[in-house]
Amino acid sequence: AAAARKTGRRPRVLVQVNTGAEPQKAGVLPDDADALIAAARDVHGLTVEGLMCIPPADEDPAPHFALLAAIAARNGLSVLSMGMSGDYLTAIEAGATHVRVGSALFGERNMVPGAS
Repeated sequence: AAAARKTGRRPRVLVQVNTGAEPQKAGVLPDDADALIAAARDVHGLTVEGLMCIPPADEDPAPHFALLAAIAARNGLSVLSMGMSGDYLTAIEAGATHVRVGSALFGERNMVPGAS
């Protein structure tokens, strides 16, 4: 926000929502999302265009996507970045405008330590 004021530009941002309240993930908790969106807009002058989430891997993603869509609707946001290679169809059904499908396109990542 400080850089935006300094340059006179208003970046378009997505707010990450931690729909599963997972401690290892970043993002605002769902109950705090409305206040954070309002502060980003009103206090910091950011253009909040939408929301993003990554549901817990061991849970049905549908309720998480529905929760994100509800928060977006309450706040008049049109962009929903949710869903990855394994659940993008469910995300699209819930209203996703952006999905991350790298593994579906390029295959699984090599997660060997030290590998690039």
